[in-house]
Amino acid sequence: MKDQVDALLRRGVKAAVLNSSVSRDQFLATQDDLKKGRLDLIYCAPERLNSEGFIASLKDIPGGIRLLAVDEAHCISEWGHSFRPDYLKIARFAKEAQVERVVCLTATATPKVAEDIRDAFAIPKEGLFRTTMYRPNLRLLAEANGKDADYVSKLAVHLAKYPGLTIVYVTVQKGAEVLAGELQKRGFKAKHYHAGMPAPLRSKTQDEFLISKDMIVVATIAFGMGIDKPDIRSIVHFDIPDSVESYSQQIGRAGRDGKPSVCMFYLSTKDFYLRNIFTYGDRPSLRSLKLLMQDICSPARRQLKAGDTFQLSLYTQGQETDIKAIILGILYAQMELHFELFRSAGALYAKYSYIVKNPNIVRNDGSAAASAIVRASVKSSKWTHVALDDLADSSGITRADLVRKMDEWNERGAIELKKEGVQNVYRLERPLPSTPEEIDNIVKQLDETMEKTEQQNLARTKALLDLITDKRCLSRSIADYFGESTDVSEECGHCTWCETHRRVVLPDEPPQSPDPKKVQQVLKDISVRDDPRFLAKLAFGIKSPRMTALKVFSSSAFESMNVCDFPELLKVFTKACEEHSRKGKA
Repeated sequence: MKDQVDALLRRGVKAAVLNSSVSRDQFLATQDDLKKGRLDLIYCAPERLNSEGFIASLKDIPGGIRLLAVDEAHCISEWGHSFRPDYLKIARFAKEAQVERVVCLTATATPKVAEDIRDAFAIPKEGLFRTTMYRPNLRLLAEANGKDADYVSKLAVHLAKYPGLTIVYVTVQKGAEVLAGELQKRGFKAKHYHAGMPAPLRSKTQDEFLISKDMIVVATIAFGMGIDKPDIRSIVHFDIPDSVESYSQQIGRAGRDGKPSVCMFYLSTKDFYLRNIFTYGDRPSLRSLKLLMQDICSPARRQLKAGDTFQLSLYTQGQETDIKAIILGILYAQMELHFELFRSAGALYAKYSYIVKNPNIVRNDGSAAASAIVRASVKSSKWTHVALDDLADSSGITRADLVRKMDEWNERGAIELKKEGVQNVYRLERPLPSTPEEIDNIVKQLDETMEKTEQQNLARTKALLDLITDKRCLSRSIADYFGESTDVSEECGHCTWCETHRRVVLPDEPPQSPDPKKVQQVLKDISVRDDPRFLAKLAFGIKSPRMTALKVFSSSAFESMNVCDFPELLKVFTKACEEHSRKGKA
């Protein structure tokens, strides 16, 4: 978003971005510009459309919202390769905000995904416009080797043969750092990039890339979105992407100036272990889903009426239920959109702390909120702490007014403010389920949704493997996948198949059957018997919040069966847990 806004500003378009990277002063200035109609375009993430404050500020725009543009619109579809539930809420926002026009943009929509996008925004068939994905200047190469091949040396040869601006895509953050370091040792001008880096360092790397002619960035998928760089000469997939859509999107960043560019795909059986970690690791167990619903529908919350709000920490809930934070977000969106239990009402912070920088401003503030905050403040060695919820109850001053006062002091330089412990707030649309049958029914449906997602993700990876190893033109196969085969000839002449007419063959390295001795060792080392998926994940090497709490990563059981098929491990440990349960009842 930053790159796009900077480019628009250089062209004289009045644009701004609202995200976590902007300062408080920038945020306030943008809000003021919005209200006074001084902006042509505002960029924001879909999650911001859950903010009541942001939505309220949009209502002040003179003339209303004339156009809503949804980039990466494939995220709306549950069949899309990177489904994000918050994208579904954009359609609801468009209706409620009475947006005049909507345009949805994506480079990777299959016919099914395009249909889902049209349905979400009530777009007629004649409102769908397609352009071909075929790029005659892209040479699409692929190579398959065994898991023990020296891929770093192969990559070094490729980079020397095809110099120029390059993005090398890897799966995990640590892998980006290690590979960039290896390339640096071999004399390449390489840097790593991933979402776990500090924001200033990410911006610095991105800015260097934008002005460079020969830089190599080793990156996770976090790099490249929204970058308008026409002269990228090479895209390398060092690890396998998660889908045909991701592959197509990433190679599409090469050669936008129309000049010849090379895209290399290194295929290895080692990649599938990592892909399986992501796919199988994301699905919560039935036990986890039951714990989640029991927590949401606690006796206290079941007393709440429609319109009441409740708050909770997704981080804490994730630790207690053994569900990753990102998956919790998906589950909450499902409960909001499909079950209509509640609606996200933003977030607040549980803990406020501050250091006084200008005592005069604080001392001379005669407002009721200021006096209440000073009286309730508890000083520690460095920070002063305020329990805002307790203070709001005891003083009769609303929490919002207390927060506004502390934000005001922070903006004026009177204090340095620290906010901790994010609490997500939800407003009930109807009373929560109260009977075990109602709760079990929702758990069952959530589990079915998660199973469907798991199978879709596995199918997407298989579709990519089939496409790369097929005995036909790769460009034509991609076109067929996206339903536009009439735009591409039978053979493009510039992919591995067309150049060699030899199939890319992945070495046959099938998974091993679970070793009974290793199964018994896992059961001996780990006492958990209430969750077979937990045991299967542990043996396979998939981390989870519960494993962190139980401190099992140092156990020899962790990752001891990573050469096995995960579904087979799940069967073995399901049988073991069932036998343990029967013995307990006997």
